[in-house]
Amino acid sequence: MQSLDQKKIIGWREWVGLPGLGIDKIKAKIDTGARTSTMDAVGYELTEEDGIILARFQVTFGNRNKLKEKVCTARVVENRKITNSGGHVEKRIVIVSNIKIGQLIKEIEITLTQRKNMKFRMLLGRTAISEDFVVDVTRSYLMGRKQKSADN
Repeated sequence: MQSLDQKKIIGWREWVGLPGLGIDKIKAKIDTGARTSTMDAVGYELTEEDGIILARFQVTFGNRNKLKEKVCTARVVENRKITNSGGHVEKRIVIVSNIKIGQLIKEIEITLTQRKNMKFRMLLGRTAISEDFVVDVTRSYLMGRKQKSADN
């Protein structure tokens, strides 16, 4: 575990990449009140390949005026009961994927749920960031602004 002065500072919202899912940039809210990260996913299907359970699901990302949709596949690690911000318990599948925050790439767990009516399609929970980052709640996009790319 890094000491506090070795950790990078991130803002309360950041652009992150999900290279394992083929998503170059998605806007994420840093949610230190949430233990697990979560993202908007619609219509997931479970399959099994060589004893590994996979989820196939659709992710929506981008600006409100220019939304993009992508079908993704990821390894499922478990079903977990999650208490949402409204205090309701729901069962969600948990996938693993690499995430890119600034120059750091690491594997994290992400629960899938429907977030289409939420301002942020992805939340980064504290287990994804606690070893590497501290959050400056007064600032945003310290890891860089959204960059234009051919596929996002």
